[in-house]
Amino acid sequence: MTSRLTIEDVEISGRRALVRVDYNVPFQEGTSIISDDTRIKASIPTLRHLIDKGCSLVLCSHLGRPKGKRDPQLSLKPIAKRLSKILEQEVQFVEDCVSESAAAAASKLGKGEILLLENLRFHRGEEENNLAFAKQLSELAEVYINDAFGAAHRAHASILGITKFLPSYAGLLLDKEVNYLENALSHPKLPFTAILGGAKVSDKIKVMDRIAKIADNICIGGGMAATFLAASNKEIGNSSIEADFISQAQTLLNENDPTNAKLILPIDVVVVKTFQKDSDFLAKSAGDLDYDDIIVDIGPTTADYYSSIIQKSNTILWNGPMGVYEWEKASAGTHSVAKALANGNMLSIIGGGSTVDAVNFFGLQAQMTHISTGGGASLELLEGRELPGVVSLREKTKG
Repeated sequence: MTSRLTIEDVEISGRRALVRVDYNVPFQEGTSIISDDTRIKASIPTLRHLIDKGCSLVLCSHLGRPKGKRDPQLSLKPIAKRLSKILEQEVQFVEDCVSESAAAAASKLGKGEILLLENLRFHRGEEENNLAFAKQLSELAEVYINDAFGAAHRAHASILGITKFLPSYAGLLLDKEVNYLENALSHPKLPFTAILGGAKVSDKIKVMDRIAKIADNICIGGGMAATFLAASNKEIGNSSIEADFISQAQTLLNENDPTNAKLILPIDVVVVKTFQKDSDFLAKSAGDLDYDDIIVDIGPTTADYYSSIIQKSNTILWNGPMGVYEWEKASAGTHSVAKALANGNMLSIIGGGSTVDAVNFFGLQAQMTHISTGGGASLELLEGRELPGVVSLREKTKG
């Protein structure tokens, strides 16, 4: 067998499962109040499935970047409380992930009971993929389940090393994420349109190289639009560009290459003179900018045009906002794309990171087909790279 096994493919009833979840959630600044519990809620189908099977659950996750040191501000204790409320049952918490107290708490779990371990990254062994640390984790359970798609691109102990010591399976979320993103590129229902934005071309260029051979259209927005406009000899004022990627942008813009998707740039843009939310905002024709103009959003004509393309598409992949959506006067482009997706009947895949934040910001998450919980993991998968957290499951089930 060469494909990964999921928790629906194997009999794990009554077993103690170590479940790697991704509870790297944001908090309100300076507080222990969770500001967005999307990733916690995304894990619930897997947890419910295991509870229904009579499993006892030992959950583990990272939070932030404590760099191998204990940091009370990065404790998962508030997450245990939030998860308890969501599941409507007690979630026990232990203040370490590998210790006698953790082992004792895990051993006492009954069927359907849940224990959340403290932040994995309080130990250097996690990010170093230390096998001794991975073995300690493995001793807490009988099977391992990876449901942390957002961390699947990390070759860490709780993602990669752990699979050497326990029977290892994919959770429902990880399997769903990989299937959606892989199928979008291998078997998209046409027309297929990619909406790509965000700050940097460098973050998306490998994705673009791959998608350009598959998609019908690629609509460009966000800060990266300035580099593409510059590559097409348009005046971009004082907007930031990545000069090192001009030649690659020109290659993608080459309309004489029949293998490339149609690359669509903004017709108009919203600009400011100073990069502040209380600046004067003005829509201008793309290329007709003053030397001191800074692009902060696609313009209204472009937003309408992109929306019309979206409405004619059957598959949409969206990764990256169209502008500084957190600023009211630079939010219209991103909001327009989100509304077009929310109101359409197409398959809509939202590719993680700030794009998810934007969809949530406008309250349209429920109308999207699939919202990815992975930022970097989504991008790497879309680039065609294999993720350690997925490859290790596949290798574990060969034979």
